[in-house]
Amino acid sequence: MAGFVSLIGAGPGDLGLLTLKAKFALERADVVLYDHLANPEILRFCAHAEHIFVGKKGFSEYMSQQEISLLMVEKALQDKRVIRLKGGDVFVFGRGGEEAEACIAAGVPFEVIPGITSAIAVPAYAGIPVTHREAGSSFAVLTGNEMLRDAEKLKYQAFNDIDTLIFLMGVKTLPRIVERLLEIGKSKDTPAATIQWGTTQQQKVVEGTLENIVQKVQEAGIGAPAVTVVGEVVRYRNTLKWFDSRPLWGRKVAVTRTREGGSELGNLLRQEGAIVIEVPLIRFEQTSEPEALQEALRHISRFEWVLFTSQQGIQAAMKALDELGLDARAFAGVKLAVVGPSTARELARYGLRADFMPSRAGGVHLGNEVPASGQQPLLHFASSIAEADLHEALTHRGMEVHTVEAYQTLPSELSEEQRERLKDAEVITLASGSAARACASQLGTDIPAVTMGPQTHKAALAAGFSVAKMAETPSLLSLVGAVKAALLES
Repeated sequence: MAGFVSLIGAGPGDLGLLTLKAKFALERADVVLYDHLANPEILRFCAHAEHIFVGKKGFSEYMSQQEISLLMVEKALQDKRVIRLKGGDVFVFGRGGEEAEACIAAGVPFEVIPGITSAIAVPAYAGIPVTHREAGSSFAVLTGNEMLRDAEKLKYQAFNDIDTLIFLMGVKTLPRIVERLLEIGKSKDTPAATIQWGTTQQQKVVEGTLENIVQKVQEAGIGAPAVTVVGEVVRYRNTLKWFDSRPLWGRKVAVTRTREGGSELGNLLRQEGAIVIEVPLIRFEQTSEPEALQEALRHISRFEWVLFTSQQGIQAAMKALDELGLDARAFAGVKLAVVGPSTARELARYGLRADFMPSRAGGVHLGNEVPASGQQPLLHFASSIAEADLHEALTHRGMEVHTVEAYQTLPSELSEEQRERLKDAEVITLASGSAARACASQLGTDIPAVTMGPQTHKAALAAGFSVAKMAETPSLLSLVGAVKAALLES
């Protein structure tokens, strides 16, 4: 449906708190207008879309609210699916109501996809329940900005009997907030906590009372974005804190990856509390042989099986089909095989179901198990640096396989910002010999390595790395254990 706006709450920062409905909408977007507080990692779900940064940080604005609303409507009137991506929840001090009104005034259809508000999630990640049977049966969420207004004094008198008060956008105005609360009768001994960058690996928590919280926040250098919680529930942090007390909390680990998008290893390390610095070693570009790719697609019926060994190969083939004025119907009468579950899911996105997937993911298993008759050749849409194991397995069985370069895999070039962040890494993970060699070539070998298995260990040493620890078994969980051992023993 063209000309449509989705007002999406991105949540408080942790990528895992983005809702499934929001992810689904992002994957179909043409344009995304995003705020400073929206986790930039979310944009990988809509890499194909136009990304427009609109700011909205603290007391400064990159674009005014009116300009944002006008731009959002303008893009929608161009028959585009527009995402307005906002930190937290759309309607909790997010001005989403104004943007919805702008859509109505322009006759643009829209939807609201709520996000998890920082008012509840941030205290939870700090180990502070906003309600507790023995400490608080009521809570209120307030904007710190309004505490600047003298006329609001009487309004806040009504909150004196509320057990838990949660202030958003209130770092700059915290002295005035405390002053107001004391004026309406709150005790100076009331517990208070301010949480900066809650739910992220940069989370920082300062605890105190209304008497000293301002001083403690200033001494700790706490700035926006932050949430302040006032009430007896703050005392529960000492026993309930979980997020910032995990084994690798605050430790910085560089994770090499040889594919685009997020890293599963990175996610596992984040669950242990580590600050993960992603190091992309490769990037994908369009094929250097477009004519050969198009020729293979024109004559797809010549082949008994089409083999896909990557999501990128599927995407490249489908894009080339579109350029030829064709679609997925071109595969009618041809059997489709995939190398593993993630490739099967990518194929399904185009309305195609894989006819075969091997018992174990991997090119050699696909080559050994695909039930081809051998009466017609097989077609493999491959990378420019495709490994030979699939081809060798098929030729060993007497099969004729035609390999076409669907896309190029090239060394990734790190930005200066990425290189600067890497200077703080305590260890770097290497999961393969190729990763060790690529990393040594692109980054050098100054960071101690944690390797997966003896072969990678040997390759890392040969490349010049000092190896802090080796995972005994070739699994991500074993590699995480080796990282923990390397850092916690140091």
